[in-house]
Amino acid sequence: MADGEAVRRVETGGAAGFWAPGSRILWRYRENGGTHVHIARPVTVVRDDADLLAVWLAPGTECVKPVLADGTPVHLEPLESRYTKPRTVQRDRWFGTGVLKLARPGEPWSVWLFWEPGWRFKNWYVNLEEPLTRWAGGVDSVDHFLDISVHPDRSWHWRDEDEFAQARRDGLMGDQQAEKVREAGRDAVEVIRAWGPPFSEGWQQWRPDPSWAVPSLPEDWDRTPAHVSS
Repeated sequence: MADGEAVRRVETGGAAGFWAPGSRILWRYRENGGTHVHIARPVTVVRDDADLLAVWLAPGTECVKPVLADGTPVHLEPLESRYTKPRTVQRDRWFGTGVLKLARPGEPWSVWLFWEPGWRFKNWYVNLEEPLTRWAGGVDSVDHFLDISVHPDRSWHWRDEDEFAQARRDGLMGDQQAEKVREAGRDAVEVIRAWGPPFSEGWQQWRPDPSWAVPSLPEDWDRTPAHVSS
């Protein structure tokens, strides 16, 4: 697919407002407690319909990520000051193997699939977040810190509980919002225990189309959408 064709499909949203497989869009996150985009990842659409948006984040994709104002990676900053020190953003490449991201409309989490080199399936990762909002160039959300790892043997465990607690202490999330996130996490756990979609759908056997090129990061990756929808 030529770049111009991909862009046209992205801007129109395809038939019935859905993106065609192979379209290139942005998967973005706004900063917590703010309005600016601080994470932007160009991805390729695998499937998009009324039930599911599936996208592929290819290895080596140029992305935007948050860093501290002095350039220190966020994860290297002590937890006590991680969310209070000034930040900026920088361009970087997605390191390691690619990621398949799955999101159902209106659901307050997305499910990511990770592989080891050689396509040995590693795990599912439930990223608790605001339900995705769609706009002409992609989807936006806000990360909610708390996550869940799900292993091939169907065992699971909470992730980043310390970051979730610190974000609350630093005022990035109030009591009411925190309870909504916990409720979303409990709902996700029920899906895991019942082994419902997408865990039961065999996505770990999926492979990207070898003809897909790695999407490029547009210069206006942080543009404000003219219209968004859930």
